[in-house]
Amino acid sequence: MTRTSETTPEINLSDPQYYFNRELSWLEFNNRVLHEALDPRTPLLERLKFLAIFSTNLDEFFMVRVAILMQRVEAQVDKVSPDGKTPQQQLDALSQQLRPLVTEQHRFFDRTLRPLLAEKGVHILNYMDLNQEQRRYLQHYFEQRVFPILTPLAVDPAHPFPYISSLSLNLAVLVKDPVTQKELFARVKVPNSLPRFITFPADIEPVDRNSVWVGVPLEQIIAHNLELLFPGMNIQEYSLFRITRDADLEIEEDLTHDLLVLIQQELRKRRLGGAVVRLEIEASASQAVRDRLMREKDLTDRDVYALEGLLNLKDLMSLMAIPLPALKDQPWGAAVPSRLRNLNDDTSDLASSAEANEDIFSIIRKQDLLVHHPYESFTASVEHFITQAAHDPKVLAIKITLYRTSGDSPIVKALINAAENGKQVAALVELKARFDEENNIHWAQRLEQAGVNVIYGLVGLKTHTKVVLVVREEGEAIRRYIHIGTGNYNSKTAKLYTDLGLFSCKEDLGADLTDLFNFLTGYSRQQSYRKLLVAPVNLRDRMLALIQRETEYRHHGKPGHIIAKMNALVDPQIIATLYAASQAGVEIDLIIRGVCCLRPGVAGVSDNIRVISIVGRFLEHSRIFHFHNNGEEEVFIGSADWMPRNLDRRVEAITPVEEPALAAQLCAILDTLLADNRHAWDLQPDGTYVQRQSGENMPEHDAQTEFAMQLQQ
Repeated sequence: MTRTSETTPEINLSDPQYYFNRELSWLEFNNRVLHEALDPRTPLLERLKFLAIFSTNLDEFFMVRVAILMQRVEAQVDKVSPDGKTPQQQLDALSQQLRPLVTEQHRFFDRTLRPLLAEKGVHILNYMDLNQEQRRYLQHYFEQRVFPILTPLAVDPAHPFPYISSLSLNLAVLVKDPVTQKELFARVKVPNSLPRFITFPADIEPVDRNSVWVGVPLEQIIAHNLELLFPGMNIQEYSLFRITRDADLEIEEDLTHDLLVLIQQELRKRRLGGAVVRLEIEASASQAVRDRLMREKDLTDRDVYALEGLLNLKDLMSLMAIPLPALKDQPWGAAVPSRLRNLNDDTSDLASSAEANEDIFSIIRKQDLLVHHPYESFTASVEHFITQAAHDPKVLAIKITLYRTSGDSPIVKALINAAENGKQVAALVELKARFDEENNIHWAQRLEQAGVNVIYGLVGLKTHTKVVLVVREEGEAIRRYIHIGTGNYNSKTAKLYTDLGLFSCKEDLGADLTDLFNFLTGYSRQQSYRKLLVAPVNLRDRMLALIQRETEYRHHGKPGHIIAKMNALVDPQIIATLYAASQAGVEIDLIIRGVCCLRPGVAGVSDNIRVISIVGRFLEHSRIFHFHNNGEEEVFIGSADWMPRNLDRRVEAITPVEEPALAAQLCAILDTLLADNRHAWDLQPDGTYVQRQSGENMPEHDAQTEFAMQLQQ
């Protein structure tokens, strides 16, 4: 903390007024995602995609963040967040701010996107809109394909209320027995083994001449054939509903010696379902049905979202498969990094190519290599590096951390090949990667069966770092090649997320990664690293010191400037240190895609801090940290955001990028992002975001498009 003058009282930088609430800031982020759907500049089918992403994001938010707050309220934990809110106050504020967003999402889909899609020949029809021929077809479809799957479940003294799985679509049905005149309640689950939208064959009369795709929601087909499920009963009412359950795993690692068994047990509990944290229901549902569901699931009005139109809009993502390229983002191919364009892609001939000095290792020996995904090919760089290492006879060992990987991962296959080729292979597979636990268990067991040394994470820590170490015999020496990245070793997300990776064979980085892997796989209390910033060892202290160094330069009349790009900024200590730097006159530019708890532009506190968020075609996932350092600039990339979990409860690695040309490349990336006026939003002192606009005197700068164009040349 600093004093602005001898007469000005010291400002308490921990005061809650200087912090935004983490959960409410996340809602602002998801609002920016929704805006991509609302924006007419976004291609039509891509607008559907963003509606689906908005819904998927919300599901995970309720399953984890809202669930945690509800647990704290139930446990009567009144500890306030840095912005001064109790768990109950946060839940109330979330409900108040979220409802208008969800209402806007559903209204926009039904009143704007549906008609626009129909104009392009894409018809999402309601059952009531169908002609007789279409209805006959769907009735036949129901009888042949749907009816045998369904299991109507009665609720009465002999049949307790059935278990409702999280995120499933269900019909609440009220029927009247014509004999007893009793009104009875039943539940019908909409099967997720069938497509959400049922389409018509080519010989069914099209809606219009331009019809490309015509579909009807499956739940409406079921609803209009309920008499077959309840013969002899009078259908009084039906309403679609969906519940969301707590999905956070409660992992008490100190109580078991086998983390794999513990995670498997917790996954079984998740499938059985935690407490219900949200009920979504059709707005047309009667109060009696709504009250019945709330009573059975122990919910309050705050937990209920009554929605117009379709529920579960994340299923709109399936419509991206409709063959209308004019309604989607223009396709493009990731460029092969220029220095890798002459590599031999035939892994069966890697031994001879190595002798010819035409392999990726010779490229790295000449100079460090920086790759920028998805603009540069993940396959031609990262996957090639690991695959070549698996087959190269000179490679002795491969070590890797896997946080999230794709189901058909070429990297996992390469690791298996490496083990089969007699190399020492070690893979730390993080079983606690949320929502990827089951997938990671599968791949960990496959690797173990192939002879790979598999480590199932660390007790008390998630291993979030993205690093590869390749040990290669070259003549009489051993050389270590490394890759340190900002993103997961996942070929699918590498096409959708912006990430960076550094290849190097510098001795100090190789030695640091050796020490890091020894910490991950054995017994080590390594407390110092030559170059790497490693959490939870030295990352927090080093980041604080780098910020404070800029502050000291300003105190001595020298310039100070920080540019940092990350997914989220939450940590109160980092924020307070940034405030102190701003008070000293350090210029601070932050590019924070998601949650930002720092309040910029506050007089006397954060006058010199600017925050932007970029939400566009690709998910901004890379982390870059730039410090002016009195003209001796230092630039870092790595896996960590400035959040308590990354700094204190995860294993993370951030590396300096010291090659002048590569450091300049990173600075150019930051400059391009800061100049964006197509997908960039400026965070205001009140917590709202204002989207930047291009104009007559301000030509449009779309950073993501510019990166793609630069690397295609």
